[in-house]
Parts: sequence; C-alpha cells; structure tokens
Amino acid sequence: RSLELSALSAGADTKAAAPAPPALAARRAALAVLDDVFARNAPLDEALTARLDSRLEPRDRAFARHLAATTLRRLGQIDALIAAYVARPLPKDAHTPRNILRLGAAQLVFLETPAHAAVNETVALTAARGAERYKGLVNAVLRRLAAEGKTRADAQDAAKLDTPEWLWKSWSMSYGADTARRIAEAHLAEPPLDFSVNGDPAAWATRLDSDLLPTGSLRRRAGGLVADLPGFADGAWWIQDAAAALPARLLGDVRGTHVID
Repeated sequence: RSLELSALSAGADTKAAAPAPPALAARRAALAVLDDVFARNAPLDEALTARLDSRLEPRDRAFARHLAATTLRRLGQIDALIAAYVARPLPKDAHTPRNILRLGAAQLVFLETPAHAAVNETVALTAARGAERYKGLVNAVLRRLAAEGKTRADAQDAAKLDTPEWLWKSWSMSYGADTARRIAEAHLAEPPLDFSVNGDPAAWATRLDSDLLPTGSLRRRAGGLVADLPGFADGAWWIQDAAAALPARLLGDVRGTHVID
C-alpha cells in the first residue's frame, strides 16, 4: 500500500507563489517559517518575527506559530511517519512539498486539527505554493495519517526520534542514559511562560491564570497570545524566566552600581 513517487518529476516547482487566500494565510506563514529555518538556517524566533506580521489576524498568528513550533519540536517523529507511507524519499530539492507534508502531519497527529480541514487546506497550500504535481501525494499521505497516524505515533520512541543524535549522545555521556531520556521527554512539551510583575504577584497570578512560584515569579502554562493577556498594554509585567529573575532578587538594590549580566 506504499505510495509510489515514480510518476512525479524530481524537484519542487519553482513557480512564483500566488497570494494566499484567507483560509491559507496561517498555514502559508508557518510554511515560510519552516523554509527560513531549514533553507536559510534562521533561528526560529527570528523566522517567527519576520513571517508572522500584522497582516495576519491574531488568531492566525497564534495558530501559525503553534504549528511551526510543533512541527520542529516533533520533527523526528513526523519524518518517520511520512516515510512509512512513501516508497521512495522525496527528491532532495523538493523542499516545499516536504515541509508541506510535515505541516499536515503535525496538524493531524499532534494538534488534533479536524481531519477534513488539515487535509483540504494542506492540499490547497500545495497548489498555492506552485507544487501542484505533489497534490496527489500530499492528499494520499495525509489521508493515511488521518486514519493511522496517532496510533503509529503512540508506538514511536518520541524522546529518541525528536532529539538530534549528537545531542542525545552528549547528554548520555554527561548525565547518563536515564537522565538524558528525561531531558528529551521534557523537551517534547511546549515550555510555560514565566512573568516578573510590578505590583502584587498574588493578585496578578489570579488575573493571568498563573502559579506563584516561591521566588516571586509567575508561571503560566502555554496557550493564547501574550499581547492579549491583561496588563500587557500597560507594562504591568514582562516575560522573564524565573531563573533569569533570581540574580536581581538576590543582589537587591543595585542602583548606582555597575552590573555585569
């Protein structure tokens, strides 16, 4: 039942991309982020800043960011899932269809996007990006993933697949195999947001639906747009990892002194 690529011409279509219809905007932005990361070695934060601009609605920006980040976080699993349904690897220069398949797989397996939306919009994205020759392949692979992908993913060694081999070996040598696996498993979850606040931390913990840490920082589980949270526009708090906030708390009043960060 493998999907053959013999009827496909090698290489991605390089035709200029047409303007994306509104329904494709978020997925097209996520694809641009992946292109920046893989083709131009751009850091993820830089790619997100460049591609998720004000032309996208806030909800679309949030979805595009979540989709791109999840695809990268689960890349090893996603590539293994796709490979199970493709008889021969895509041509090396078929960057666009490869990344489109990755985005579709992420939606179906890890984001719980309704199957009809994930499949239809991703196939439409294939055509919008000038890779029409791959529409049949993308459609077939995604329909198989919609039916079987979650079951296959549950059987994968996610921690090992989603960690680069060189990094896994480095952790194992430094900390031992068990700790290396725990680190890798922790990396599979989207990290929470830590806040430092002006004013009463306990009161802001309630308003921001966050936990008050013993150090005075707040910690909020991932979800939603930061700019939509209460107090953002007023500068009542700022994003700062709890660990990064510790030196200021430990040093106390440093006004008038030179501090090396």
